[in-house]
Amino acid sequence: MLIGGLAKATNTKVNTIRFYEDIGLMPVAARTPSGQRSYTDDDVRRLSFIRHARALGFSTDEVRSLIELKDTPDEDCEIAAQIAASHLTSVEQRLAQLKRLRDELANVVSSCSGGKVINCRIIESIAEG
Repeated sequence: MLIGGLAKATNTKVNTIRFYEDIGLMPVAARTPSGQRSYTDDDVRRLSFIRHARALGFSTDEVRSLIELKDTPDEDCEIAAQIAASHLTSVEQRLAQLKRLRDELANVVSSCSGGKVINCRIIESIAEG
């Protein structure tokens, strides 16, 4: 299958596929006699894996590590668990930051009583940091 078919099969932009190839998440594609990239069902599965991992928020480096583990099926799964646990901790920290941000924004918004911008509590709060 050509790159357009891979893109359609995985709901991925062609530029993203090329990028993943450039950074080594996808293997260098075989080429047709006319020089077009050619992909297999294994490539579809690999790109689907990458897309799912990225949708879960795993970083490129984490995805690379997970792919390496996936490619060595006899390896201990504990490494994958450590990667996932570390990522979960990061997600929980970001959620806590977002909750604090939400609370601060709610306070700023509730402080608005209308009127002229010169007396605007929202602008003033943002300026004060």
